[in-house]
Amino acid sequence: MGAYDQLRDLQMPTRKAAALVGVSRTTVYRKPAPPSQHIPDPPPNKLSQAERAQILEVLNSPRFVDMAPLQVYTKLLDQDIYLASVSTFYRVLADNQQVKERRRLATHPPRTIPELLATAPNQVLTWDITKLAGPVKGTYFDCYVMLDIFSRYIVGAHVHATESGVLAVEMMQEIFGIHGIPQVVHADRGTSMTSKTVATLLSDLDVTRSHSRPRVSNDNPYSESLFKSMKYAPVFPERFASLTDARAFISEFVDWYNHDHQHSGIGFHTPANVHYGFAEAIADQRSQTLAAARAAHPHRFTTTTDPKILALPEAAWINQPTQTTGQTAA
Repeated sequence: MGAYDQLRDLQMPTRKAAALVGVSRTTVYRKPAPPSQHIPDPPPNKLSQAERAQILEVLNSPRFVDMAPLQVYTKLLDQDIYLASVSTFYRVLADNQQVKERRRLATHPPRTIPELLATAPNQVLTWDITKLAGPVKGTYFDCYVMLDIFSRYIVGAHVHATESGVLAVEMMQEIFGIHGIPQVVHADRGTSMTSKTVATLLSDLDVTRSHSRPRVSNDNPYSESLFKSMKYAPVFPERFASLTDARAFISEFVDWYNHDHQHSGIGFHTPANVHYGFAEAIADQRSQTLAAARAAHPHRFTTTTDPKILALPEAAWINQPTQTTGQTAA
């Protein structure tokens, strides 16, 4: 009301002053009640400080320190003792900042955020398993897919009737035999990804094993993005009639994705061209074509540089490491 009084002192009309400060005229006309000098008497059922101290002492005694207030209340009643109500027990604990879990609890250290950087193919591979619906409800096939995060090239894709670490190891052995041994293999925390068979293989090959944090899908973005591209494609069937059909579809998809799909994250090159080192020559050819078009039709261009969407990234990462802040990546 101080702002209203100041406006009224400036001879502003009551209606306008009330509207400016956002109060009702009824409120400004109401006379404030005079401050009361009477101090109310404490309620007759209020506990004394001695009684509150006794309750706190009983709750923190060795016998009751690990019990909930309701349990303490009933055990005292069984002994013909009544100190106060259960709600009063909680109020006394709250006043002493003791309303919390009083038992010893397991503590878990914070999970380390995976920070992976790739500046060339075959440095960091990521893999995951997705379900493919089978011929009838409740049946699924498991699709194992591993790709290179720098080039987005699918280095291997297998479809099996079950999920197991042994089948994952077979896929990795085949991939490593063709493309070489990578520096890092990243995955989420599925049972196959954390299995001893996979861990043993990567340890024997001196490959760094990296895992996503629990329930953090963003720690494995490349695999998740790949599965979305696959399952949202118009040709992706609602169900697969057999394991053979599923394998045939995945084989065709991998061939299209690697050799025909122009990926926006790698300058609209195909993953195969980036993986095998052809992208730079293609980028130069594109640049020459654009330069010729600018020379022939300069009025159609507002800049002399190529579009940024065509730029090849210098690096790719999972959870950008702090030392790569100044780099350009997909």
